[in-house]
Amino acid sequence: MNYAELKTYDVANGPGIRVSLFVSGCTHACKGCFNEQAWDFDYGKPFTDETIDSIIDTMSFGAYRGITFLGGEPMDPKNQEDVLKCAKRVKEAYPDKDIWLFTGYTYEYIMENMYDKLPYTKELMSFIDVMVDGPYVESKRNITLLFRGSENQRLINLPKTLVSNDVVWWEREISRG
Repeated sequence: MNYAELKTYDVANGPGIRVSLFVSGCTHACKGCFNEQAWDFDYGKPFTDETIDSIIDTMSFGAYRGITFLGGEPMDPKNQEDVLKCAKRVKEAYPDKDIWLFTGYTYEYIMENMYDKLPYTKELMSFIDVMVDGPYVESKRNITLLFRGSENQRLINLPKTLVSNDVVWWEREISRG
């Protein structure tokens, strides 16, 4: 896998201060995408164990709330193995920090077409705290939405959703304590 960008101080893609990994490769080709260069799977830099080590080191500072995977498309079958490897390392090092993942697939599509059918999907989803699902739809663009670009996208509390088998929306915490 390649990655397009690694932001080590991001406050736009989830709550608090975060590391954000923009993976390369996306087949959705959403009209109006803000990161069109990341559609190419060969764009950017190779994702290596040293990249993960750098992420883990950056997140050691107590102010970090978590990590966000976005892209590109982190749930693309070509990217899942490396995203899983990183998510697993983050949770091992920092079990109290959260993991967010943005995907152009819907939760329902993933469950029907990937969850029990691809080798890494089920395990990867077990590490994700919040999944922002659905493609960016330019005609539904809304800049007032929290942590998403278009009105069709949902902020899903993935652990609760996987237990209940019904989509449970993530609710913003007023305070963290």
